[in-house]
Amino acid sequence: MMFARLPRLPRGTVRRAALAGALGAAMLLAACSSPSSRFYTLGGADPAAANGATPAVARTAAAPAWLIEVAPVNVPPQVSRNQLVVQTGPTQVQLLEQERWASLPGDEIRRALSTDLTQQLGTLDAFGTAHPDDVAVYRIAMNVQRFESWPGSHALIDAVWSVRAVRSNAVMTCRSVVSETVGGGYDALVDGHRRALAEVSTQIAAGVHAMAAANSGATTGRAASAAKPAAAVAVPPCPSATNGAAAGA
Repeated sequence: MMFARLPRLPRGTVRRAALAGALGAAMLLAACSSPSSRFYTLGGADPAAANGATPAVARTAAAPAWLIEVAPVNVPPQVSRNQLVVQTGPTQVQLLEQERWASLPGDEIRRALSTDLTQQLGTLDAFGTAHPDDVAVYRIAMNVQRFESWPGSHALIDAVWSVRAVRSNAVMTCRSVVSETVGGGYDALVDGHRRALAEVSTQIAAGVHAMAAANSGATTGRAASAAKPAAAVAVPPCPSATNGAAAGA
């Protein structure tokens, strides 16, 4: 039996076909690859720097009269993840794989809260840091009960927070519920959470000021008459949203 020999293709043709196949496979892989993720943070830039001015420089020449300690923040388990979790209905949420927090929401809230409070109060956050025994310290704790993201509608933070005077153990426990209207897009949604948290920070700052004033009066009274038993520090009432905004102005 005789077999006909097929003609051999030129080497250049074979190479071009192989190259075309490789390029096609690369393009197919690129088309099938997942889109890049975008990352968001609740920590905003310095307002002065955002307006083109020289950023404020923290002054550390003189020690502050008192310190704060901002403890780690608790958030609901369903939003304690890097992906943004948005509400699609009263009982439904959507997990966004490509829209992510730069760190876990509890860490984002704590860092932004610490920055806001130290700037408003003119003090330092000494959490996890040694400090002198004769300096008053106010410990701030927050438990976020609702952290809701409604795209194109609003961003809501519902948090119970406390300010504890470490020396006297007097505690102010309050609740803040802040909802901010937002436009379309996830940048607007994150900005709404940033504004809501700034309002909560202002209310907490007012609470710290009130606790510091009450504690200062009690300390002066004890120093004036050491022989008398120490009176309990009166805990001031929780600041309202209006009072909180005024304190931050």
